[in-house]
Amino acid sequence: MSEKTKNRLGWTAVILTTIIAGIWALWGSVENFHEGWYFESFIRNIGLMFLQYLSLTMIFIILSSISLRLPRVGGSLFIGFGLYLCFFFFNRITFTTVVMITIPFTILGLFYWFGRPRPRRLAYAVIIGVPLLIILVSSIPNAIRVSERVNDGNFDARIVTGNGVTLVWAPEGPGWPEKGVTWYDAKEICSHLSEDGTTVTDSVLNIWRLPTVDEAVRSMARHGKNAGGVWNKTAKKAEYKITPDKETPLWNVHSMVIYWWTATEADSEKAYIVTYNGGVWPRLKTRCPGYLAFRAVKKLNKISILSETESK
Repeated sequence: MSEKTKNRLGWTAVILTTIIAGIWALWGSVENFHEGWYFESFIRNIGLMFLQYLSLTMIFIILSSISLRLPRVGGSLFIGFGLYLCFFFFNRITFTTVVMITIPFTILGLFYWFGRPRPRRLAYAVIIGVPLLIILVSSIPNAIRVSERVNDGNFDARIVTGNGVTLVWAPEGPGWPEKGVTWYDAKEICSHLSEDGTTVTDSVLNIWRLPTVDEAVRSMARHGKNAGGVWNKTAKKAEYKITPDKETPLWNVHSMVIYWWTATEADSEKAYIVTYNGGVWPRLKTRCPGYLAFRAVKKLNKISILSETESK
């Protein structure tokens, strides 16, 4: 094989892996500040960022760097990693896993095995520099946004007066859990909550309930100011004057929960969920990932036990 062909194969591999690593870098950076970055510790947040959200980017950078130095070793690692993902990580051999994972990794492995990109220093700069630059550029604005979140540390029951709606939101505990539950479990817990929202009783009291989509959207806020949200029933879309964020008094900035169930059903199998930034989507009522929970609400009355009144 001529040196020219080896150079072309090598640079094809470098460009392809840079594109893939760059895509994962962009996705990971955005997702990290969307559903991650909730620990109080900066070190734990950084660890979560690279281990969970940027792990694939780092894997591509490391494998590519090895391949540039040791082409046959790196090429073999690419092929082996593709087989590992297909047979062990996803634990299934399907048309999708073979076409989307095994074959692309095998092709990259072969390109690195036979390819020799020149100059090699430039190849290193591209495969390492481009993804890291994407991470930096996409992370800075999100990091600034997260650092400016309002957190008064008060996770008791709160009165929130929103855009034409006033509700009491449950205190941290069974009516505002920090782990995922199904829609059915959320409704069941709400119906059994005690008056102060701190205990699940044996009796059906029906004091608390899930908020409707319209109530949740109208209650959203950012920096202590109501977001001016309204729920468009026809378009099935939430509209805001300002984009809300994960802040008190509604949200706990240090909780992994970023979605809440609402009482509004999309159909017999799905109900709407709302996220801290105002998005609304239908989800299967049986879903219960760790980041999907709920916060119970009730109408304001004279015997409500509250720590603070929020009126915006």
